[in-house]
Parts: sequence; structure tokens; C-alpha cells
Amino acid sequence: MSRIGRAPVKVPSKVTVSVDKDIIVKGPKGELSMPLSNQVGIDINTSDNIIQFTALNNSPQAKKLHGTYRSSVANMIKGVTEGFERKLELQGVGYRGQVQGKSLILNVGYSHQITIPAPEGINLAVEANTKVTVNGIDKQLVGQVAANIRATRPPEPYKGKGVRYEGEYVRKKAGKTGK
Repeated sequence: MSRIGRAPVKVPSKVTVSVDKDIIVKGPKGELSMPLSNQVGIDINTSDNIIQFTALNNSPQAKKLHGTYRSSVANMIKGVTEGFERKLELQGVGYRGQVQGKSLILNVGYSHQITIPAPEGINLAVEANTKVTVNGIDKQLVGQVAANIRATRPPEPYKGKGVRYEGEYVRKKAGKTGK
């Protein structure tokens, strides 16, 4: 049994959780839903603002998804109350970003600009032309958009130029030595 899956999830008073064929979480920042598989064998009990997950059998599928469902629901509750945020830094001469409408335009050393449209539910912001902030209520979507932005120009190991997460350390290589 999963230790994470056995831990109960506390539901704040501002949040409503309904379990049917889907788990639907509604809060002050929005609404999220996650489909449930009826073949997994996980029971979900909601009572007194606490959600408890129980694996009904010891099948490999139930063991795999026991903690996953619990973590996903906890992240959904945190998302609709607080939201999630990822910050990225642009490092390099002439590297800058700007928000135009609902899309992010990056100049990161290519001969052309890179345009990244923001999916529904994601807010993009740029501070001081080099700091990009990705906000949203869905943790997976926020992380995926941040990873897509970073993938446009990952940090290179010789000079450290590129798009990196805030606080990410890039180990630099020595490069060639002269004769």
C-alpha cells in the first residue's frame, strides 16, 4: 500500500469536491476535473472536509494509482485555492521576452522570434524583459508550459546562455585549451 495514498486530504471550507465518474474540484480560482477509471479498484470517501483514498485490492494497477490519485486531488485543491507558478530566466546578450495578447514572444538568439501561445487557463507575464512567469491552477499544465518555454533554448554548458528555471544551476564546462 502507498504511504502517500493512505494520508488523508483536507478540504478547505472554500472548496467543494464531488466524486462521480469524475472528481470535480471547485474553488475561488476556478474548477478542475479528473476522470476516474472504474477498473482501478480505488474507493474514495468524502466526509467532514476530509477525503480518504483506499485501495480495494492488491492488484498492480491499484497499487500504482493509489498514491497518484491522492496526490492529484491534493494538487487540484491547492490549485483552485492558491494556484501554481513557475518562473524562468532568460540569460544571454540580447535575449528578451514580451507578452503580446495571450502569447509570449521570445528573442533567444535565433534569426527569428519564437511565439508561444498560452493555453486556456495559463497566464504569462514578463518582468524586466528577462524574467518570465507562468501562472495557472493546473499544476501539470503550468509545468508543461514552462518546460516548453525552456525547450526553445535550453541553457548551454559553455557560457550558460539560454532559458532556465529560476534558481537552476548550470554546471559549466571548461572548453578547449590553447596549445
